[in-house]
Amino acid sequence: MDCTQVKCLALTFDDGPGKYADKLLDTLKKHNAKATFFLEGQYVKQRPSFAKRMAKEGHEIGNHSYKHPNFIDLEPGAIRNEIKKTQDLIYKTAGVTPKLLRPPYGMADIQVSDIAAEFEMPIVLWTAGSRDWATKNEAEIKKQTLAVAQRDGIILMHDWVKQTVDVMPSLVQLLQSRGYTLVTVSTLLKSQNLQPGDIYPLPEGWEK
Repeated sequence: MDCTQVKCLALTFDDGPGKYADKLLDTLKKHNAKATFFLEGQYVKQRPSFAKRMAKEGHEIGNHSYKHPNFIDLEPGAIRNEIKKTQDLIYKTAGVTPKLLRPPYGMADIQVSDIAAEFEMPIVLWTAGSRDWATKNEAEIKKQTLAVAQRDGIILMHDWVKQTVDVMPSLVQLLQSRGYTLVTVSTLLKSQNLQPGDIYPLPEGWEK
C-alpha cells in the first residue's frame, strides 16, 4: 500500500486488548481494514488470544507500557522497565516485537524520547481523537471521528469502549465510502522515515 498514491487513514486503539477486541477484529476482517493496537502489558497477559489474533490478522501492535503510568513522572529505570516488560510479553505472546511506542496519555519529554531511541522505537501520538472515552455514545463517536478524519490522519480510539466497537461496522463502511483506505501506522508513515526517538506528530512547542 502506497499512501502517497492512496488516501490513507490509521485507526489506532489504546489500552487493550480490551474485552470487546474480538468483536472489533471481526469487523476489521469483514471490511478488509487494518488497524494499530497500542497494547498494555497487563492486558496482553489477561487476554493473550486477542493479541495473538491481532498479529495473525495483519494488524500492527505497538507498545503502550505495562500498567499505564505517566512516563514523565517516572525515573528512567522505571520507564525502561515498563517498555521492556511489555516488549518481551508481546513477543512471547504474539510473536512480534512492537516497533512503535505510544506513551500513556501521550505524555513524552526529552527523557522519554531518549529511552524510546534506546529501544529503537519512534513515538507515535495522534492527529485527532474520537473522544470515545469521554462520550461513550455511538452517535457522538461516529460524528467526531468523521469530523476529524483526514488524509494521513492518525485517530485515537479505545477497544475497551463498547460503543466504539458497536459503531465500528457502520463507521468503517462510511470511511471507506469516503475514499479512505484503513491502514496500519507503519504503512501510513513509511514516507516519513521516522528515526528511533522521533515523535510524530510533533507536539506543539517541540523544536524539530
